Amino acid sequence: MPFQSMFANALLDPQQPPPAGLGAPARVDPRRRFAVHRNNMVAGLVQALAARFPAVEKIVGVEFFNGMARAFVLAHPPRSPLLARYGDAFPDFIDAFAPAGEVAYLGYVARIEAARTRAYHAVDAIPVGVDDFAAVAADALSSVRLALHPSVEIIRSPHPIVTIWAMNSGERPLAPIDDWRSEDALVARPHLDVEVRALAPGGSQFLLALAAGRSLGEAASYALAACPRFNLTDTLAGLIGCGLVGRIMSTTPNGDSGDERRATGSV
Repeated sequence: MPFQSMFANALLDPQQPPPAGLGAPARVDPRRRFAVHRNNMVAGLVQALAARFPAVEKIVGVEFFNGMARAFVLAHPPRSPLLARYGDAFPDFIDAFAPAGEVAYLGYVARIEAARTRAYHAVDAIPVGVDDFAAVAADALSSVRLALHPSVEIIRSPHPIVTIWAMNSGERPLAPIDDWRSEDALVARPHLDVEVRALAPGGSQFLLALAAGRSLGEAASYALAACPRFNLTDTLAGLIGCGLVGRIMSTTPNGDSGDERRATGSV
């Protein structure tokens, strides 16, 4: 096994001795010197997770978070030098972390925070505007397909996760949640700032159908079937007003994509 691999494996396993061939001055125990590297690496990754998941840390407290994050680090070491993306698997880890089992919504809050980082680093694109939609013939509107802005992510949850996240991120003051109901989150960065919004009833089904390549009419039918309270007019106005559509794609009778109205300036 290459020395680098042995070194990395020993860093992640406190039970392993330092890799063979590791030098140290006379009278200095190489195990103690290596323990410094091991502790620094783990502590640095725990700090990286705390920076990416501040609301999760606030909910469970620093001591609990550090223990949970340390367990994650040892089980899921980085596979990329880009620490800004480290922790994409943290929400699923939280779901399976037995000590966090009483906080059933914690993994969903973590998913919002992970999505915020991805949205921040998503490809820039100028959203499609009202004039682009107005140019689509009324009788063709139901057949067009809409590509969502590259930063858009949807998190579905049986818990009021947008409210919980907002209260633990400084977006709104802490207060009792009297109406404990499900909330689906929309995370996006259509312009400069990342935004988190609670979707209206049927909104997540509609957006997920669009993301899957369904036409506007098909996505609306799917959302109405899932939630009779779904309001297509309000939802579409919200999509346009919030800048969440990346491009409009017409569909020809044989099912092929026709004209595209793209988000100009996309990178």
